Amino acid sequence: METDLLSGKKILLGVTGCIAAYKSCLLVRELILRGAEVKVVMTPSAHHFITPLTLSTLSRNPVITEIFPKDSSQQNTWHIETALWADVMLIAPCTINTIAKIANGFADNALTTLVTAMRGEVIISPAADVDMYEYPITKSNITKLTEIGFHFIDADSGELASGLEGKGRLPELQKIIDSLETVLSGYKKDLTGKKILVTAGPTYEDIDPVRYIGNRSSGKMGLKIAHAAYLRGADVTLISGPTQLSSYQGINRINVRSASEMKNSVISEFEKNDVLIMSAAVADYKPENKSSSKIKKEDSLISISLTKTDDILSSLNKGNKIVVGFALETDNEVINAENKLKFKNLDLIVLNSLKESGSGFEVDTNKVVIIGKDKSKIELPLMSKFQTAHKIIDELLKLYKL
Repeated sequence: METDLLSGKKILLGVTGCIAAYKSCLLVRELILRGAEVKVVMTPSAHHFITPLTLSTLSRNPVITEIFPKDSSQQNTWHIETALWADVMLIAPCTINTIAKIANGFADNALTTLVTAMRGEVIISPAADVDMYEYPITKSNITKLTEIGFHFIDADSGELASGLEGKGRLPELQKIIDSLETVLSGYKKDLTGKKILVTAGPTYEDIDPVRYIGNRSSGKMGLKIAHAAYLRGADVTLISGPTQLSSYQGINRINVRSASEMKNSVISEFEKNDVLIMSAAVADYKPENKSSSKIKKEDSLISISLTKTDDILSSLNKGNKIVVGFALETDNEVINAENKLKFKNLDLIVLNSLKESGSGFEVDTNKVVIIGKDKSKIELPLMSKFQTAHKIIDELLKLYKL
């Protein structure tokens, strides 16, 4: 398998003074588990919410708290060495006060001083109460920094520390980590203005109110495609079969259960989108008759008559839309995938095999072959499903100049 993208990366984590500062502990822990080296810099106000000792213990490095080191033997150019050391700087959480300082070139504490010395990318994840976050000057500062190359992770909506409801929550940990990985991979907002429809997960075909026919799809691959497209600027709609996985706020999610529900949702949303990526594992068969009550053991159910479900891709008026399909095969993989590509009029098909260790259902990795209409093949190594999602998007951009 490819090494984890975060493994060996040098990450400078900035922590500022707001209630969400406690979440930086979880962030440091996850980065360390992924193999990154982490150094933390705190603003003076951050000390009111979390101690340097906590973050030093978790990061396994001293925490930077002062512009002028207390140890006089340390070099006064520490900020230059630290900024050159870091591959990327992530400020999470970032207060509106710190955003304002950065936007106006202030270097009045250790964190803002480091920002001015950074040669690598800087990612900012704001956290504030709703009125502070929506304050016009805050919005102007974010726009200003975005235009000169800073990366922002949009805040989530929900219940805030004040008790108010609105936008300003620090995003969930996975969204921050995925954003960091996306920036470190060199991806930009290259899908801005594009509308992408993604299907994910299994479908369940009910036998009775308590039993169903299903498959082992976890929905992970489709979810990662939706996340990658969203982080690269697309307007994403996700149609998901039954799964416990959560998607980012900002993604329009439609939950379905059966193949017919997924078909209806795809048809309804298809015309609104530029691209359909059909990664769901849709059931091919369903019970011919569904019992309205639980079938009892004593009823001696010996067999179930099945009938085919409707083929979703065949139901679409493709027009000039780009459609990507998936093929999960166990035998004659390439031939079967190429046949599906042709007969379903797809622009690309992504083939993965259950014979490959670490590929397929219920795992976080995948090993796929991307096949084009001209039978061109790009075989990817085993990598995370998130990185696989980015590679699939890369091929779409390359071939169809979205």
